[in-house]
Amino acid sequence: MDELRIKESSSSEELLQLVICQLTSEEFGIEISRVKEIIRVPEITKIPQLLSYVEGVINLRGSLVPVIDLAERFGITRNLTDEDSRIVVVELDDLTAGMIVDSVSEVLSISNDDIDKAPDIITKGVSERYIQGVGKINERLLILLDIERIFTDEQKEMISDFENAGAIPA
Repeated sequence: MDELRIKESSSSEELLQLVICQLTSEEFGIEISRVKEIIRVPEITKIPQLLSYVEGVINLRGSLVPVIDLAERFGITRNLTDEDSRIVVVELDDLTAGMIVDSVSEVLSISNDDIDKAPDIITKGVSERYIQGVGKINERLLILLDIERIFTDEQKEMISDFENAGAIPA
């Protein structure tokens, strides 16, 4: 009986906090520990000859932050940017980058016990390498993103180059 109580208390403490965002009709979860902030979509400065899913850079309080179109990165069609669209600014080790999403709806906690490996039907639309798992909350399914895998080492180096460039000239 004591063992059962210990298991219950340890599993209840193993909660993952997620920022929930939407791309088209899908809900994605990003670990809140990776999210630096969530902002409205400002003017994005286009940079020529970047990959198709790199929208450009923004000036975030004097720092250059590269922004990617998350839907484009996944190869899915995103809704047009509107007043609900947001940029989720994430931290990758010592780097910062922004990801455009259709909207951000909430922050919630999920037990590690409610996270499973993503079934093939879910990974069909989004490459399996970007998915950490699938969270189940009542009738909802949340695709949990692995932020580290969304950016290749080459892209992380590019982000570092943007950050090291300093402030955007006036």
